[in-house]
Amino acid sequence: MSQPVHSVLSPHRQRMALIIASIVAQFALYVVVLVQFTQYFVYFYWICVGVSLAVSLFISTLTFKMAYKIAWIIPILLVPLIGGVMYIILGGSRKPHYRRAETRRAMKHYLVPQLSTTDFLHYGADAMQQAWYLEHAALCPAYRNTETTYYPTGADFFPVFLRELAQAKEYIFLEYFIIAEGSMWSDVLDILTEKAAAGVEVRVIYDGVGSAPTLPSDYPQQLAQKGIRCQEFQPFRPLLSIHQNNRDHRKICVIDGVTGFVGGLNLADEYVDRKERFGYWKDNALRLRGEAVWSLAVFFLTMWNHQNPHTDFSPFRPKALPPVNTTGGIVVPYADTPDPADTVGADLHLQMITKAKRYLYLTTPYLVIDETITAALCTAARSGVDVRILTPHIPDKKVVFEVTRSNYPVLLEAGVRIYEFTPGFSHTKTVVADDLYASVGSCNLDYRSFYLQFENGVWLCGDPAVFAVRDDFLLTLEVCQEITLDDSRTLPLFQRLLRSIYRLFSPLF
Repeated sequence: MSQPVHSVLSPHRQRMALIIASIVAQFALYVVVLVQFTQYFVYFYWICVGVSLAVSLFISTLTFKMAYKIAWIIPILLVPLIGGVMYIILGGSRKPHYRRAETRRAMKHYLVPQLSTTDFLHYGADAMQQAWYLEHAALCPAYRNTETTYYPTGADFFPVFLRELAQAKEYIFLEYFIIAEGSMWSDVLDILTEKAAAGVEVRVIYDGVGSAPTLPSDYPQQLAQKGIRCQEFQPFRPLLSIHQNNRDHRKICVIDGVTGFVGGLNLADEYVDRKERFGYWKDNALRLRGEAVWSLAVFFLTMWNHQNPHTDFSPFRPKALPPVNTTGGIVVPYADTPDPADTVGADLHLQMITKAKRYLYLTTPYLVIDETITAALCTAARSGVDVRILTPHIPDKKVVFEVTRSNYPVLLEAGVRIYEFTPGFSHTKTVVADDLYASVGSCNLDYRSFYLQFENGVWLCGDPAVFAVRDDFLLTLEVCQEITLDDSRTLPLFQRLLRSIYRLFSPLF
């Protein structure tokens, strides 16, 4: 099916133009107010200085990462007329608009632990500690009776995805950061429409910012006409607000509570090689079949309750599960939120880094890491662990790419090996260590994923998919360019200075 061509005046572009114009108008209004009150400029300036000092002192008392505090304090003190106001508008409390207490009550009620600590003894104390953290801090229990299949590319994943959707009998849940009209989504939508007409309950959640350039504003209503229930998570309003940062970056598919998918893939053509953007697009997915899929269903329904509270989860629990082929490994689906009390993604990555003994391989499209993760990676490398990181060579966001590269020198000096994916853009988000642990999901190695967004993934221990993730990493290295310390140092002075500035303000990207 051919991809629709949007004109310059397409509804999508008109919508984005309106949003951008509205935000610019808000900045312009602020400037006009300053100009109109120029006769009071001295008083106004010193009031702003006082506010900026007060805001800076307040920021210093917060429990945020030090790099995040510094990234805000510097512009606030340098430009008090704007910095303090911008922090109040955009950088204030990170409390997201979602029902955390209700979500945790639902997870405690519906996600009852299946395994005891003795089930992890075979894998060692480190595995037991990681699983304990996920179960007690994140309320994400571990499962055994779950079959896993890893797909190293979008092209491998998509035919299986369509086949599984076509076999749905009870319900289909889709929660994705980006859904884009095109060839891929058209194929998916045909199946969803057919299933909805046959009585299968179909629910879709997409993010209001991630999908703002790719879907019309009335898309939930359009899907409703096809019998599909749809929510747009926090629609992108032309209003400057910190809550615009709290995005639903998850990638979850649940079919009948029996089969589920997670990974880095969104539902757009470039993710399955039907459209070229930034060279070849490398992505991945993980299919679960069995007990662990119930956790994915609960994650989806708690997000659905963000706008429609009091949903009864019980009818969606499968009455029976099919036989699965499993070797007895541990599977733990996990979810993260932007609430300051929830740092599951950051904590899990830190644990996997510090517990690695022989090797640690990480892939991420954005390497925008804080001082804690940086120190852990450097310490691991200095301790003899083979630490390797794979990033893109062709960026999708040039400024963020410069921030990524600005983090290379300190890691390379410590012995970390860094590779760039030369065929194009690598969007995978994986961690694998010691042929024992792995994580596959939506979480990038950056501040947004760790502290500002809703994320999800699957932690694996002693599962065959661990080896599949490892092999995919090693195979991908064959088409990568290894970055040396000389590469990161032999740059023009201006570029090195620019990268230093980017790195200083990297928590704000």
